[in-house]
Amino acid sequence: MNTDIENKENISQYISDYISYLEIERGLSKNTIIAYQSDIIAFFDFLNEQKNELEIGDVVRKDLSSYTKYLARNNLNPSSITRKIASIKGFFKFLCSNRDIRVNPAVSVVSPKLPKRLPKVLTVNEIEKILKDGLNEFENAIIELLYSAGIRVSELVELELKNIDFKQKIIKVFGKGSKERIIPINLKCIKILEKYLKKRELIALKFGQKPYLFLNSKGKKITRQIVYKIIRTQGKKINKKISPHTIRHSFATHLLENGADLRVVQELLGHSSIVTTQLYTHISKKVLREVYFNINN
Repeated sequence: MNTDIENKENISQYISDYISYLEIERGLSKNTIIAYQSDIIAFFDFLNEQKNELEIGDVVRKDLSSYTKYLARNNLNPSSITRKIASIKGFFKFLCSNRDIRVNPAVSVVSPKLPKRLPKVLTVNEIEKILKDGLNEFENAIIELLYSAGIRVSELVELELKNIDFKQKIIKVFGKGSKERIIPINLKCIKILEKYLKKRELIALKFGQKPYLFLNSKGKKITRQIVYKIIRTQGKKINKKISPHTIRHSFATHLLENGADLRVVQELLGHSSIVTTQLYTHISKKVLREVYFNINN
């Protein structure tokens, strides 16, 4: 009997149970689940090189500390280390709550301190410059919707045509944990979407009707990578490296700068905690100081 193989199979089953929990009960996105699974497997690959015949109950706090030091020695940045440790903590918390283990070895493990970095934010003029010219209907609709609604790139690619109410000027999106929220969109965005829909109809006639709003030239749902590529290309107009999340940050910051209530912005962004949304108040103050000193210098 090969005990080592058996133990690896047992650990694989624990990981499989946890992934099922994340998918079915937590409702996390596919990309998030893949990241969790990869982080946990990497941790046990590390332990298997350190210990013989490893069992799940053999893992102790020192193992996680050793793994954290190992990651740091391999020049992994603090944010990546923090994410990996968070994945492992979630796994052991699950095992402890399901009584697969008696003691949680990860409960007191401290992640590296992260420097507080404010996300990039574009000015209204920079947004307007990006949207001004050089965009086809497809690109224009993507960027305008990202900015007008402040949605995540994952929410954009999953957005279905049936979840846009052109009369009420609202869209329905499903965010993290499949949480539904309703977001208003302005008339300009509506007109740009309607213009794009004429182009989309030609694609649908050729390849058949599909539920998703944004389709590629072959009639399939667009990918996150396509959106990232579009945004990166348009960022060259303003000589900045930007991503879809930069557009989302700009949406939130511009709302607050124009007097929107923090709770309203929290609801629009789909943040579960207002603490996350409060980050944008710091961005607004930073922008205000920069404008003041540019005028008075």
